[in-house]
Amino acid sequence: MRTTLRLEPGDDLRCRLEALSVERGWPAAFVIAGIGSLRVTALRLAGATAPLWLREPVEILTLSGSLSVNGAHLHMSIADARGRVLGGHVAAGCEVHTTAELLIEMLEGHHFERIRDDRTGCPELHVTRR
Repeated sequence: MRTTLRLEPGDDLRCRLEALSVERGWPAAFVIAGIGSLRVTALRLAGATAPLWLREPVEILTLSGSLSVNGAHLHMSIADARGRVLGGHVAAGCEVHTTAELLIEMLEGHHFERIRDDRTGCPELHVTRR
């Protein structure tokens, strides 16, 4: 099943998607596509431990990732006013500027969890079929 969403100005992109996953009881879903704009961006770049903060308007070029009642793993690419592109992990604090338009696919019969993987040291996706 697919659904579309529009997040509104001032919404925290990651926090709102995590809250919707819990509110709607999504056991396993993917953000297939996302576009829009942000006024504040928090991206954790490859290998970094803390997010990079940008406090300027940017366009969301791509947004994708997994969602469930157990958390989210989202990646995004953005472009600034000069057309420079940057991408990474979406952190809490990404504030929607005018809109964020999303296409989300629920995966029937699946359940996502985040379980610590000793090899990576991170909570990684664990998929079960129901």
